[in-house]
Amino acid sequence: MNSKVEKTENKNEVKLEITVEASKFDDAMKKVYFKSAKYFNIPGFRKGKAPMNIVEKYYGKEIFYEDAFNEVASESYDEALKDNKIEAVSHPTIDVVQMGKGQDLIFTAVVQTKPEIELGKYKGIEINKIEYNVSDDDINHELGHMQEHNSRLITIDDRPVENGDITVIDFVGSVDGVEFEGGKAENHELTIGSNTFIPGFEDQIIGMKIDEVKDIKVKFPDEYFSKDLAGKDAVFKVTLHEIKKKELPELDDEFAKDVSEFDTLDELKASIKEKLETQNADRAKYETEDAVIKAVCEDAKLDIPDGMIHLELDNMIKDMEQRLSYQGLKFDQYLQMMGKTEEEFRKESEPQAIEGIKSRLALEAIIKKEKIEATDKEVNEKLEEMAKSYGKTAEDLKDNENIKEYIKNGITSEKAIDFLVKNAKIK
Repeated sequence: MNSKVEKTENKNEVKLEITVEASKFDDAMKKVYFKSAKYFNIPGFRKGKAPMNIVEKYYGKEIFYEDAFNEVASESYDEALKDNKIEAVSHPTIDVVQMGKGQDLIFTAVVQTKPEIELGKYKGIEINKIEYNVSDDDINHELGHMQEHNSRLITIDDRPVENGDITVIDFVGSVDGVEFEGGKAENHELTIGSNTFIPGFEDQIIGMKIDEVKDIKVKFPDEYFSKDLAGKDAVFKVTLHEIKKKELPELDDEFAKDVSEFDTLDELKASIKEKLETQNADRAKYETEDAVIKAVCEDAKLDIPDGMIHLELDNMIKDMEQRLSYQGLKFDQYLQMMGKTEEEFRKESEPQAIEGIKSRLALEAIIKKEKIEATDKEVNEKLEEMAKSYGKTAEDLKDNENIKEYIKNGITSEKAIDFLVKNAKIK
């Protein structure tokens, strides 16, 4: 394989001409033939047993060209980038110049390259001090969560429904006397005051008694998601079966013993305060770093190629797909829930993509300018941490250059951020 490169008329863009030897392309065609032979059904031969030259005569000589191209093009393209020291930041636009059996494969790849960033001021950046203090309200808020988590439900049978109660109801909804789809349920659990139902519905449950049947009149909001029901008056026939109420435990020393390793409520409060202070310190640190990086980016000059933004958005979507998969969701389902198209999502995410690219390139430039490096000791320590989290040993990962490069980049980026913060003027 050999290649040559030339700049195009567009900034941060090059055109590669890549030549793959005829023998390599012919080998790829044979490989494709052996992979797909079982699918060919030619008269006079058992299925999958026709020789390659017969298949080519029967289906046309180009039958294996496209798959053979795909077999060799990706590897050849990557090799050409490496040979010419090109950092591609977009998907390539491929054009085939010559392709045929017994011929060199020649194709071109137009690709955008990493842009140069012109750093402005990055030492002595002025930012306001970010600090979060822990208040008594914060501690009480955490204690409230703990109370909720350790609450119990008690059945109420000696009074009507009050705000905050949990009710168990049947309901049947109708518009102009006709039941509508999705307007019927049995033994539905509804917390009064949660505002999860149509406005006005929960308020009219208040005062109902067990086994009471009541017609509740409501009006669907004009912006209701179902256009057939939006703005219409409806009647729900509601039957109340149960009233339940959360009973919260008393906040005392016994509560502290039940929910923690501490013997007193004061000790539990002190522990909560310490945890919140740590969280606040981490939050302040992250936001300070973010503020410094944003200030550096605002003072830097950079022309980001469109292809780089598209690739960044592709990667953002891949990350989101992975996160959603943990929740049992697909990206298409997420878009449907949000009422957006992928195009709209990409458009809205573009500023975030540009910010991410700028931050990354600015840090890379600072790392280079300030000669920031990761030591072997630091890399090995991170390697051991990573190996441990995957249930492996550092020995298992030490020969993986991609992982080591990933770790190095992470360490140098962290050092560059520390450098920026240390050299910032925090008011």
